[in-house]
Amino acid sequence: MSPALDYKKAYKHLYQPGTQPEIMDVPEMCFLAVDGRGNPNTAEAYKEALELLYGFSYAIKMSKMSGTQPPGYYEYTVFPLEGLWWFEGKPFLMDGSIQLDKEAFIWRSMIRQPEFVDESCLEMARKALARKKPGLNLSKVQLIRFQEGLCVQCMHIGPYDAEPVTVKAMDAYALQEGYALDLAGERRHHEIYLGDPRKAAPDKLKTVIRHPVRKA
Repeated sequence: MSPALDYKKAYKHLYQPGTQPEIMDVPEMCFLAVDGRGNPNTAEAYKEALELLYGFSYAIKMSKMSGTQPPGYYEYTVFPLEGLWWFEGKPFLMDGSIQLDKEAFIWRSMIRQPEFVDESCLEMARKALARKKPGLNLSKVQLIRFQEGLCVQCMHIGPYDAEPVTVKAMDAYALQEGYALDLAGERRHHEIYLGDPRKAAPDKLKTVIRHPVRKA
């Protein structure tokens, strides 16, 4: 039996960058996504979004147990939680220059899926989860394709509230290398959560941070 695909090894350039900023071109990928608003520390909508995303992701992964796995299925490790973050009508400046109003956050929470996941696979997972958790609003989950393109990225190690230090270094590096920040439209502040804040000490948390850029 072939070993399960481990995203940390198979896609190291996307999920294990160094602690120094780098420029990279992020390809198109498939995601489950839930949109919402509010402070992720207190908003029930954010808690529900995570429950939905993990519920769907594991329903798809474990479909083999009931013989309902889709064509092309292979063993894999569930991908990490990701988030796109922005404000309505104003720039999302996370370089320490302003105090962020977390209550005004708009977010898209996402978990990447293997390429064999399609709409029929999504519906299979929706039916499986409806039997287990009938109280959830399963209609909030959508299957999207997202091509992030040219970005500056870096591994941030430490608490989430200390991210502005890393972001400031990333933005400065991009400008130094001849790129302009491109936080506009669907191009958002992006975080990938490799640590579990319920288990890891805040100073040990690992978060990949990306900002979209374009050639200046």
